[in-house]
Amino acid sequence: MTTEHTFSISPRGAFSLVEAGAFGRAAEPAGDWPGGGTLDPADGTLRLAFCRDDLGGQVGVALTADAAGVHGTVSGLDPGDPVDPVRDQVARLLSLDGDGVAFAEVGERDPLIGRVQAAAPGLRPVLFASPYEAAVWSVITQRWGRGQALRARERVSRELGRVVEVAGVEMAALPTPTQLLAAERIPGMPEIKQQRLRAVARAAQEGLFDATAIREGDPTEVRARLRTVPGIGEFAASLIHLRASGVQDALVDGEPRLAALVGAGYGLRRPADATDLARIAEAWRPFRTWTAVLIRAAGRRLPELATAPEPLPRVARRPPRRPDPEPLALIS
Repeated sequence: MTTEHTFSISPRGAFSLVEAGAFGRAAEPAGDWPGGGTLDPADGTLRLAFCRDDLGGQVGVALTADAAGVHGTVSGLDPGDPVDPVRDQVARLLSLDGDGVAFAEVGERDPLIGRVQAAAPGLRPVLFASPYEAAVWSVITQRWGRGQALRARERVSRELGRVVEVAGVEMAALPTPTQLLAAERIPGMPEIKQQRLRAVARAAQEGLFDATAIREGDPTEVRARLRTVPGIGEFAASLIHLRASGVQDALVDGEPRLAALVGAGYGLRRPADATDLARIAEAWRPFRTWTAVLIRAAGRRLPELATAPEPLPRVARRPPRRPDPEPLALIS
């Protein structure tokens, strides 16, 4: 038997549920919405379905927003199950656990960032529901286009995970590690991806994808540990660290579109290199990750950045000995 639970979150500073629901969808080529949710434009409800942080089951969450804050209705919990862990997970997923007032101060110090914030009021990073889900997505997307990967994730979720009703709409959540490991075969996946998904599931059971440990650990050491999982290469480790743990102040480099936008915005006449990014991002502390995501997601709303050259797409190398870089942007 299941029941509904509710919660509310009062954001500190500006937050837009509409911007969250649109996050990543306007990119060209389109990026996947990390949280896997859908925004209903008719009533402004953002629907989510995901594995709980404890990896013991799945829930659905319907979110609405008003002047008082963000309000969630949770489906899929048993009577007596605590709602606070789900609330905390949603807060991390939508970056509602951060201080938007302090983030606005970055825009006061850096005029370019202030203009981007004004062009995208209330936009905060949208994350994967958990590092585990980011790792699963990283494996699924290897050598596949976005559409094929999304269809594969949906099939795996429906056949091995759990379908929950979220504000009247059925949504499928990814299988838990236990469900993945119990499956004789992971549907729609070639054998190599099945092996890698099982490796991700085993690592999750061992605690490797704990969001707090990833967020608070030394970035170099965290990413090195993540790369010990078969199927998780350098790009995927960065994705998990930056886009699923809730880290707010890690330096983002190695992302071509961000480099192009920063180069155009700061008058470099070329894409920013790692040295440029480290220097420029000093003014973004303690929100270097948030600011990089903001530029990547909304920078082209500014006229001076709208025509910044688009980096060439990644080209897969054959035959790969390690997982190829995933075909999605690192930070949006």
